[in-house]
Amino acid sequence: MKRFYKHVTVEAADSGFGVRLDGRAIKSVGGRPQVVPTHALAEALAAEWAEQGEEIDPTRFLYRDMADYALDVVARDPAGVIGEILPYAETDTLCYRAEPDEAFAKRQRLMWEPLLTDAETRLGVRFVRVSGIIHKPQPPETLARLQAKLDRLNPFELAALRNTASLAASLVIGLAALMPGVDLDALWDAANLEEDWQAELWGKDEEALDRREKRSAAFAAAARFAGMARS
Repeated sequence: MKRFYKHVTVEAADSGFGVRLDGRAIKSVGGRPQVVPTHALAEALAAEWAEQGEEIDPTRFLYRDMADYALDVVARDPAGVIGEILPYAETDTLCYRAEPDEAFAKRQRLMWEPLLTDAETRLGVRFVRVSGIIHKPQPPETLARLQAKLDRLNPFELAALRNTASLAASLVIGLAALMPGVDLDALWDAANLEEDWQAELWGKDEEALDRREKRSAAFAAAARFAGMARS
């Protein structure tokens, strides 16, 4: 699609802020007014429109897509979205370790255990660690506390968490990414520990590195999106 507008602005709306293209308000994919809770987030959405060239590239609308998902899906059915996110706690990457006598298990303990114990302290929960790939359920009280935590997030934070948790295959990392001032690079390295271990053993693959770079950018964008939705 060719660019059809010249000027991009941000204006206050009834319940927040919205982007204007040549003075016209934007709607979400679902046809709702695209109104976001903060000026900072609206400015980020506007920047995506302003930075487009003569041809519009839909893949560069990371913030817009999350905003539309928050408005069209999460706001309409937050319980349903939470029901999609919570299972990442049941199969959380940080909980599934190599056998204790394997070299990789030591690396997992060094990188993953501090993140997991911090989450347990911060969230008031207990996670079951598993050696091997056989699934073990997490305690019901842990899942109940995590659900209560997700219930308190706004639709924009939930939209961001859906991305961070799925990209990391970890609700613990996904939630940590939404915290102010967190080291996103360290979290992403933790999420990709097994991939990095395999690369050390067998060498790096250029296509895999390209995929990781794109996924890393999406992970960081989701974390920034959540921060801007709260500021």
